[in-house]
Amino acid sequence: MPVVSEWGMEWTRLVVLDLAPGEAYAHPSGESEWIVLPLSGPCRVRCWDFAPDPAPQAPAGLGFDRPGYSGAAPSEADAGADRAGVGGDQPDPAPPAFEARGLEQGPGVGKGRGGEGPAGPGTALLTFELHGRAGVFDGVSDFAYLPRDGHAEVTSAEGGRFALLGARCERRLPARYGAAADVAVELRGAGQCSRQVNNFAAAGRDGFPCDRLIAVEVLTPGGNWSSYPPHKHDEHHPGTESRLEEIYYFEIAPHGDTPGLGYQRVTPSPAGKTDILTEVRTGDAVLIPDGWHGPSIAAPGHDMYYLNVMAGPGATREWLIRDHPDHGWIRETWPGQEIDPRLPFHRAEDHR
Repeated sequence: MPVVSEWGMEWTRLVVLDLAPGEAYAHPSGESEWIVLPLSGPCRVRCWDFAPDPAPQAPAGLGFDRPGYSGAAPSEADAGADRAGVGGDQPDPAPPAFEARGLEQGPGVGKGRGGEGPAGPGTALLTFELHGRAGVFDGVSDFAYLPRDGHAEVTSAEGGRFALLGARCERRLPARYGAAADVAVELRGAGQCSRQVNNFAAAGRDGFPCDRLIAVEVLTPGGNWSSYPPHKHDEHHPGTESRLEEIYYFEIAPHGDTPGLGYQRVTPSPAGKTDILTEVRTGDAVLIPDGWHGPSIAAPGHDMYYLNVMAGPGATREWLIRDHPDHGWIRETWPGQEIDPRLPFHRAEDHR
């Protein structure tokens, strides 16, 4: 079970679970909001939602200390994060009302924070049944949002791989379900820079509401360059650039029995010293506290998937980037090129 811990980055969180059939994982939210995203296979997410004051402890009798759980403390990963500076001065608008789709209320469990749940007053049990997908190249997935200051359990009768992506935050938004059919699928770039973006938790008023968390999936056909031109978002410049950490988690398609591979580049920017050129394979994660990041290169014959997890200190949840001045010109060439005919891998409407 690869884990990127909160000690590696200041704002962003990532846990990737490989669950055997019937295995369960106990997950305390702590001071972060989380999304449970199936990478392969279906799962059930049970959420015990706590009132924010006082800070909750793991509820007794719910199995968080039961043998067989894989809820050990995460390992530490030091990415040399730059923790200086605060950006943003405009608060997000109040979150809209949420429709509780895709969830079941546990039988006999009190509704809402004032209900009488299995751990006593102030808890509510919600169960989200996530259909998931066969794999990241086979379709978009539904997902579940978990608020801070709660606890959850992820189980899978069939087994599979599941990403828990999070961001340190202040507001407690309600636990809720995200449908696969609502995920906006976008094609970006052209020619050998063509890629597909699944905007399941993108920023903006039309995106899935979170407090700080921004997350998308990017799929790149083999031989193409993605995350290009190199860009950065490590300084706060109102209307131009937002300060966001980022985690890239990779899965690379094999060719027969040959495992897939790709490459990731990060170069230093004025805001930091991150300098990375690394080979990436399925299960690898690259931590980017700062720097010009890109390209993400898919080796010929090996399609590339990466999950982007972003968050930062700005009061406004927005994704504003600045292209590298030496390479931004490549965008001007795209209008005269066709989008790679191998795209899209799949569409959200395929799940309606």
